[in-house]
Amino acid sequence: MLFRMLLCLAVAGVLIQVVPFGRNHSNPAVTGEPVWDSPRTRELARRACYNCHSNETAWPWYTNVAPVSWLVQRDVNGGRSHLNFSEWDTSQIQADDVVEEAQTGGMPPWFYLPMHPEARLTQEERRALVLGFRKSFGVIGSVK
Repeated sequence: MLFRMLLCLAVAGVLIQVVPFGRNHSNPAVTGEPVWDSPRTRELARRACYNCHSNETAWPWYTNVAPVSWLVQRDVNGGRSHLNFSEWDTSQIQADDVVEEAQTGGMPPWFYLPMHPEARLTQEERRALVLGFRKSFGVIGSVK
């Protein structure tokens, strides 16, 4: 019985690889970038945000294996649609939200960090990023 269950799981794992979603790992051209208040803000944003919120996504090997490929593609598509640092020449209506998300720790999400430890920000780095976002995007408010 256990052997049959394992065999079924293995067959299902192979079969889901033919689903085409999640393998179009294109990075569209960068058409505009924010005017950053400092190189430090840009570096922190690149480290913590750019994989999902830019056209400069790194696509590791596991992004080619379903079902992980499906989840990563969904997250990148969603991230780019909410805010895209590589298309700053077009309207980014949710740019103000980036301050709150960075300030509260909502971004980067907890499930992203184990595979991307470089995106983990210290309290000082998070504070610097929030302040840099405020200055770069002209968002008014206090830094917590």
